[in-house]
Amino acid sequence: MTPKQIVQELDKYIIGQYDAKRAVAIALRNRWRRANIEDTALRVEIMPKNILMIGPTGVGKTEIARRLAKLAQAPFIKVEATKFTEVGYVGRDVDSILRDLTDIAVKQERELALMRVQDATEDAVEERILDALLPPSRSSTTAAEKDNTARQVFRKQLREGALDDNEIEIEVSASAVGVEIMAPPGMEEMTNQLQSMFQQMGNNRTKTRKMTIRKAYKILREEEAEKLINEEDIKLKAIESVEQNGIVFIDEIDKVAKRSEGGGDVSREGVQRDLLPLVEGSSVSTKYGMVKSDHILFIASGAFQVAKPSDLIAELQGRLPIRVELKALTTDDFVRILTEPNASLTKQYTALMATEKVNLTFQEDGIRRIAEVAWQVNESTENIGARRLYTVMERLLETVSFEASENTDTHISVDSQYVNTHLGELVEDEDLARYIL
Repeated sequence: MTPKQIVQELDKYIIGQYDAKRAVAIALRNRWRRANIEDTALRVEIMPKNILMIGPTGVGKTEIARRLAKLAQAPFIKVEATKFTEVGYVGRDVDSILRDLTDIAVKQERELALMRVQDATEDAVEERILDALLPPSRSSTTAAEKDNTARQVFRKQLREGALDDNEIEIEVSASAVGVEIMAPPGMEEMTNQLQSMFQQMGNNRTKTRKMTIRKAYKILREEEAEKLINEEDIKLKAIESVEQNGIVFIDEIDKVAKRSEGGGDVSREGVQRDLLPLVEGSSVSTKYGMVKSDHILFIASGAFQVAKPSDLIAELQGRLPIRVELKALTTDDFVRILTEPNASLTKQYTALMATEKVNLTFQEDGIRRIAEVAWQVNESTENIGARRLYTVMERLLETVSFEASENTDTHISVDSQYVNTHLGELVEDEDLARYIL
């Protein structure tokens, strides 16, 4: 996808913030450009340009990164900088970011592998269930001999779902022994080997169970799929996917910055120093093998209301070369958020009420008034950005949601008068708004 196409896709979910969208679109396109460079030595030297997003809460920082990863079909993880502590203190160490990201990549690769063998899996499951329904004679050795007329009749009924509630006895794998091993950081490889050893001890055991065909389908699908996929290939592809396409979003980076007025905690700077090797490129041991972070894209974000970007240690600042400032949302932005995205709040509530046969519609003046209320409450209390719309909408439609089951086949139109009736007093009373909205 070209940068323009990426921005257009992001526009479907995030309103405004054009500068931030441009920055992440260029970063994503640069990955494609790097992958297409023929000179291998030069390709290895080209590092991703990491991004620092600066802006108040609720303006779309996390959503931009999340949607970008979805567009790229890349392994993505969101972490909060405040959850990590300096090495030697109680808490999570920063290397766990790459371990968790690798776990996500392995899961993604396994899902893709399962999709590729789906047809073969269905055929194998069908044969096992037919064998349970009509055991083949001992003299039948080839597939043609097994596939007699009675078997064809059962196969047709099975595919039509006519036999789903019938019970069969079938041989399934016994559950593997689950062993949780606690080990200090850096010894994940040993932990993985021990867990594999314990699991293999009971790997070949089977047991006969009686169940419905519907339930047997689910269990046998997993068993047959496991036989068809190669776990080693999945691990290798996952590690490559992390190293070449991984995206790490570090939120609340400003909370670990040393405040310019002094009084900063020593551990804050320690977390930054621990993050530094990860961002600039290092190798981390995971249970799937060593993972390099050289070409992983890091996107850091923070409100920077108290601290400033310059309060981060100089080395970390240098590793976040692209700075993007996201603007606070206005009333017009709120109106667009309520109407333009593919899954806007108004569309969500309309769909929810439609399940109760309640026809809920939003008039233009009603949407404008909801946006004004959200903006007004943000200005008079704490500014939480677009998240304020959730609290306003939930309060506005609380009565409708509660009574929808009893008021089927009704029509409710949300206009400015409806909004003023249900939210007017709360908005005017700042103390009430602070606690309820």
